[in-house]
Amino acid sequence: MDVLEGRPVVHISRLESPLTTYYLLVGVTVTLVVLGLVMVYSASSVEALLQGQASYAIFVRQLIFAAVGAVVAVAAARVSLRGWRRLAGPVLLGALVLQAAVFVPGLGVNVNGNQNWLALGPVTVQPSEFAKIALVLTGATILANKGSRVGDWRHVLLPYVVPISGMVLALVLAGHDLGTAMVMSILIAAVLSVAGAPLRVFLVGGLAVAAGVLLLVGGSGNRVGRISNFLDAACRADPNGACGQSVHGLYALADGGWWGVGLGASKEKWAWLSEAQNDFIFAIIGEELGLPGTLVVLVLFGLLAWCCYRLVVRARDPFVRIATAGVMAWLMGQAVINIGSVIGLVPVVGVPLPLLSAGGSSMVTTLLALGMLLSFARAEPGCAALLAGRGPGLVRRSIARGRTGLAARSTARSTGRS
Repeated sequence: MDVLEGRPVVHISRLESPLTTYYLLVGVTVTLVVLGLVMVYSASSVEALLQGQASYAIFVRQLIFAAVGAVVAVAAARVSLRGWRRLAGPVLLGALVLQAAVFVPGLGVNVNGNQNWLALGPVTVQPSEFAKIALVLTGATILANKGSRVGDWRHVLLPYVVPISGMVLALVLAGHDLGTAMVMSILIAAVLSVAGAPLRVFLVGGLAVAAGVLLLVGGSGNRVGRISNFLDAACRADPNGACGQSVHGLYALADGGWWGVGLGASKEKWAWLSEAQNDFIFAIIGEELGLPGTLVVLVLFGLLAWCCYRLVVRARDPFVRIATAGVMAWLMGQAVINIGSVIGLVPVVGVPLPLLSAGGSSMVTTLLALGMLLSFARAEPGCAALLAGRGPGLVRRSIARGRTGLAARSTARSTGRS
């Protein structure tokens, strides 16, 4: 920062502009949603016809969910930081009620062995998707208010990990949805890490999660079979066996090669690869759009992660840093698990690829989370003023205050470590 005529002058590069995070978040989100809609239409047209529906039936449903999600995201972007804090309690209560309702006869729906869905008239929703938002908001609200006390494990385990996270995870696991529980565990770990929880919390929590996974896997013949098949080289080479889904996913990527077979020209979606528009949409992207298509998806998620990282390191409010880290871990963790399942790095878990896979609950909830991040980006020094078209003087003063706050926080951290 220079001084001109006794007044501070702030020089802003394009990457350091207060609008960078906001507009990049909007651009990446819109691109992923549009790409997802195109690929859902391509991947689902054959399955819709086989079900006796119009070829565009699944696409239209996804388009409606995307439109609803867009409205939700715009509204969420207008909520203040204080508003998000106040929403933590009601959102948690609503998520718990909805998650418990899946066990009510007549309301709960079993899908592929998972009792994790609600039938609300013509629409089925997945409450566990909304529970992720609840975990982010409650964790950020509780831990941000703890201040230095977050270094005491009792102030972490008792108010957040055991009663809240434990209850949400117990309800999800009671419905046999291990994949969603894994994503939630990653989310919780990120929230605790950025909040500054002590190492012993992660050690104890990691052991508890590992023991729980072993018990759940060992107590389910289906899960034991999946892991056994994943470790069996002969099974993973048989397109007609128990590993046929994974094998056909790899066939799709192989058929796509360098440049793909062309949009809409997939062979695997013709009843060879089930759930082509859902959990295995990345395979259809690779088959039809080739290596460039898959790389574009990876770059978009990388940019999304970078936006979240910018928010975490630039925000002055600990609530914003913790909540953003939770959303980042949720979306990136889910993307890694999904893509890892498609390319054969991990067993097929059954989680959607955010913003790309078909699914209304995932689409709306993810856009809600990204709308919340947009509201955080608007709170960056100078961003709201620029979006409102205010004068450069106000923007410079806001940026100067923001940089002063960042420097003071950095000095405080350095002093604390020394």
